[in-house]
Amino acid sequence: MNNEPKNFKVGDRVKIIALPAYIKTAEPMPMLRSPDVLAIGEAGTILDRRPGGYYGIRFVQGAFLLESQYLKLMEN
Repeated sequence: MNNEPKNFKVGDRVKIIALPAYIKTAEPMPMLRSPDVLAIGEAGTILDRRPGGYYGIRFVQGAFLLESQYLKLMEN
């Protein structure tokens, strides 16, 4: 994978290019979920930037926290 840091802006559309071992929910008290709640290629919208290099992203299934290494900016 490309280790170059990516900077996304709020409102950017992104898609998942890889899945982590566990996925964190974007709630006040995040919970770990199995990665099968999301799929590679799924599209979402950046909600915010969180500490630790995480992005809050809204998907159809809900909002989750993912690091930029698992995401790719979608072309308009």
